[in-house]
Amino acid sequence: MDCLPLDLCDKIFSFVEENVSTWKSNSFYTAGKNYLLRMCNDLLRRLSKSQNTVFCGRIQLFLARLFPLSEKSGLNLQSQFNLDNITVFNKNEQESTLGQKHTEEKEDGMEVEEGEMGEDDGPAPSSIPIDYNLYRKFWTLQDYFRNPVQCYDKFSWMTFLKYSDETLAVFKSYKLDDMQASKRKLEELRASSGEHVYFAKFLTSEKLMDLQLSDSNFRRHILLQYLILFQYLKGQVKFKSSSCVLNDDQAAWIEETTKLVYQLLREIPPDGDKFAAMVEHILNTEENWNAWKNEGCPSFVKESDELTRLWNLNHDNMEACKSDSREFMPSLDEFFAEAIEQADPANMVEEEYKVVRNANYGWRALRLLSRRSPHFFQPTNQKFKSLADYLDSMVSKLAKELPDIPSEEIKTGEEDDDDNGDNLLKDSNDSPSIQSKLVTNQQMDDVAAKLGAQWKNLASHLEMKAAELREIETDSEDVDMQAKLLLVAWQDREGTQATVENLVAALNATGFSQIADGLSEA
Repeated sequence: MDCLPLDLCDKIFSFVEENVSTWKSNSFYTAGKNYLLRMCNDLLRRLSKSQNTVFCGRIQLFLARLFPLSEKSGLNLQSQFNLDNITVFNKNEQESTLGQKHTEEKEDGMEVEEGEMGEDDGPAPSSIPIDYNLYRKFWTLQDYFRNPVQCYDKFSWMTFLKYSDETLAVFKSYKLDDMQASKRKLEELRASSGEHVYFAKFLTSEKLMDLQLSDSNFRRHILLQYLILFQYLKGQVKFKSSSCVLNDDQAAWIEETTKLVYQLLREIPPDGDKFAAMVEHILNTEENWNAWKNEGCPSFVKESDELTRLWNLNHDNMEACKSDSREFMPSLDEFFAEAIEQADPANMVEEEYKVVRNANYGWRALRLLSRRSPHFFQPTNQKFKSLADYLDSMVSKLAKELPDIPSEEIKTGEEDDDDNGDNLLKDSNDSPSIQSKLVTNQQMDDVAAKLGAQWKNLASHLEMKAAELREIETDSEDVDMQAKLLLVAWQDREGTQATVENLVAALNATGFSQIADGLSEA
């Protein structure tokens, strides 16, 4: 590489790129990474960033593929800026050509198509009033983008603020329209097979400025520079000086101007909305990188002894998954025996020590209930504040049904005060009649169909409030559904007291004895 001209280096570097996996292998990487890094840096020093832009980019991409993300030599941990990137422009007003009229004929090759800029179909570039004062302020801003720390200085900030307001006012006043000329240029660019022209440095000729301000890509470059600058000024950077802090006025201006910049980006054709959304996404991702660097670049690899043990149980992990020992499912009585025992108030187990409060137990319980219990799929309007509350309810139902657990072992707790929350389990042995069972969803459907439009008569005996009745009428216009909603609301309120016996009593008191008899015989 050192002995050959750049055009031959380009060809040889293709070989280096294609074999990056070889250079990353154990036999090459440890001994050869420093040689590769030195070779790439030597090449970059020889290359021109403006003339050999693509080759420079290929070298940077190769280094990114060769070294791990945590390689600190490529992370710019101290947030240093490329202060050598100086934008040169005419700073002598006496030599400026912008005092001449804009209607003068442009040099060969400098014409632009009509419709490129402006709201009307008139000649586009001449519609922007460009003078030397705007030219100077516009290009002076590049010094702030090059070295953002200047913005923390009071007097530099005032200059930046003034120049920015004037520049953005021009962008806001003279918007680009997606007219035929712009569309035609876009189609020509897509259809062309040649390389896309890219300028690594801004061209600052005064004669080009009206054309630049009328160019979509140029405007996007400038606005994106603003967003990157604002992100640095607002962000928490580990190596910032303690004096680099924004005051309230500066923070408010940046917040307001950020919204304006995004608005201007969305208005620039073509596909302004998509471009603005993409930029916002990239900058949000950049925040994560900044936070990672502030934390000292911790490794992305998370070591786990338990996972290592599991992965090494068998040399073939897929075969291990098929093992017969993995096919098991406990029965409901085995799995919930401990929970049922703890739910009995007589055992005096405190809430925080119950297994239903354990998240892992709750996750396994849901999986088992979905496979083995019909209660899991029963519709209900009862609301639970947590998974543990839901499991408490399921345990009370299972305790009455599981044959392996004698019902006399489950205390009802009826002698205790209901308000203390311990009376979870209601022993059905106190009332052996079928009427002491909870009303089922099917029974509520049958009663609602028979009540129809007369459901309001039952509502008073179920002690429903007027506000609840209005809500029911608002929720549905169908009288059968209104009757069902009444019964569901009553069930939610009563909980374990929403029994067939209590509903039959309410129906008889209302005068619906025939419906009550049908419910009792069900």
